[in-house]
Amino acid sequence: MFLIDTHTHLNIKVFNVDIHEVIRRAMIVGVNKFCIPNIDLTSTSRINILCNNYPNICFSMIGLHPTNINTNYKKNLAFIHNELINRQHIAIGEIGIDLYRNKKYAKKQIEAFEEQLHWSIEWNLPVVIHTREAFLQVFESLYKIGVNKLRGVFHSFNGNLETLKEILTYKNFMIGINGMITYKSIELQKYLSTAPIEKILLETDAPYLTPMPLKGKRNEPAYIIHIIQKIAKIYNLPIELVAKITTDGAKKLFNI
Repeated sequence: MFLIDTHTHLNIKVFNVDIHEVIRRAMIVGVNKFCIPNIDLTSTSRINILCNNYPNICFSMIGLHPTNINTNYKKNLAFIHNELINRQHIAIGEIGIDLYRNKKYAKKQIEAFEEQLHWSIEWNLPVVIHTREAFLQVFESLYKIGVNKLRGVFHSFNGNLETLKEILTYKNFMIGINGMITYKSIELQKYLSTAPIEKILLETDAPYLTPMPLKGKRNEPAYIIHIIQKIAKIYNLPIELVAKITTDGAKKLFNI
């Protein structure tokens, strides 16, 4: 089985002491590539170091996370844009709108999101979208910039059925599914199969959102096996087929 963790924060400090073992354990279960999203100005150097140390295994994304948007956002965006110019990245992300944690700067979040969407078009790169309590605002921005000119993934998707239906009308967008799909309380289990399996990407969001039955432990890419098992059950498909389809989708979207 060949798997890609399309969203994992291996650059976070909790992985500093055992990153080699984390990658080794992931490879044992078939995870051979890791897509690492940027969050803020301080995380870029750690991502770059990882990608230098593990070429063709770790792949960097570049963007400014919505919860890090503040009064200095234009200066911070300029820093991120300079990083985009000087180094090759596979996506613009993790970007978006978060009205759960950061309502104070809602207008600035939208402005920063839309500017980074323009980068996606300019650089012909997919976007990795974070949205929390802000699907309507995200949809408005996508239509404003030109949803048919864009491509990408809705990271850590946990929207309702109507939200899923809306996203499925976007021909170039996919759905990122992580450990939340294994939680009993998640309604998404009931209607995820209405999305074609070809629209699904596997992600862990490690070290966050650890899947069952390991919830409570630090998440890591090796635990993606619990996510794919759940998805295979929901779609009533062999795990090997789910692995092939989702991996092919990730390779195509991120050009890796």
